[in-house]
Amino acid sequence: MQVDWRERFADTPDVIKGAQRQRTTVPVLDFEIGGGEFITMAGPCSVESEFQLLATANHVRRSGARILRGGAFKPRSSPYSFQGLGLEGLKMLARAREESGLAIVTEVMSETDVPMVADYADILQIGTRNMENYALLEAAAHSGRPVLLKRGMVATIAELLRSAQLILDHGNPHVILCERGIRTFETALRNTFDVAAIALLKQISHLPVIADPSHASGCSELVPALARISIAAGADGLLVEVHPNPAKAWSDGDQSLDFAQFDDMMAGLEPWLEVRRKQLEHYRPGTLPHEAMAARNMEAVG
Repeated sequence: MQVDWRERFADTPDVIKGAQRQRTTVPVLDFEIGGGEFITMAGPCSVESEFQLLATANHVRRSGARILRGGAFKPRSSPYSFQGLGLEGLKMLARAREESGLAIVTEVMSETDVPMVADYADILQIGTRNMENYALLEAAAHSGRPVLLKRGMVATIAELLRSAQLILDHGNPHVILCERGIRTFETALRNTFDVAAIALLKQISHLPVIADPSHASGCSELVPALARISIAAGADGLLVEVHPNPAKAWSDGDQSLDFAQFDDMMAGLEPWLEVRRKQLEHYRPGTLPHEAMAARNMEAVG
């Protein structure tokens, strides 16, 4: 029996697919997120220095990334941990965009900071701790920048969609959903990667969906495998942490790839991306059930 998703998520009607809206693409610089191209966002968890950032930006660009990620403001679990460089970090990100040509995505933590961050970033990231910070969501919506909305670490899919609905309600249609792992009873990894959420979101929502395998696992060794799984589930892109020397990273070194690991991951994704490209060539949006696309991905690559 086919599920009536519009009825199940009746309080988020603008986020759910309909006859007139099967797919939303988000324009960024000269490309789109949610269209035919699989978009990789890569960079350090936090901006540490201009050398670190420029080295990373130039390397990930050569390996196929289209967007540079980097935190100028860092919401850390401990108040004694590095909290980010703030405005100086934003300026470094802008210089990295100028040199590398990559777009910039960075987190904004306060509604009062939205105008400043929007002056430097191409995409505003709402972190997991702020997914239900409605004042921040409203301010980000009014910035005019695309919003990358991370799922809260204890949020249901319905709650994620409600936050997306709020952004749309405030006049910003350019929302990108991000599955970054959730907190469960399992403690072996940093979070539990809810790959089923990616498949479900692609089935029911017209918004682009990206995966963050770095935060989903907290372990760099598992990032390439989770990246492949994300493609098979239907993700439109990845958000990956990359650092020149993860052992000396100021934050999240354990889950950051070094340059060689990032290159290997990107090369390893090619067979999966080729399957994705062929499917997009043969099937119009909405004509093939998303579960079947994911199953065909797994069968063709595995």
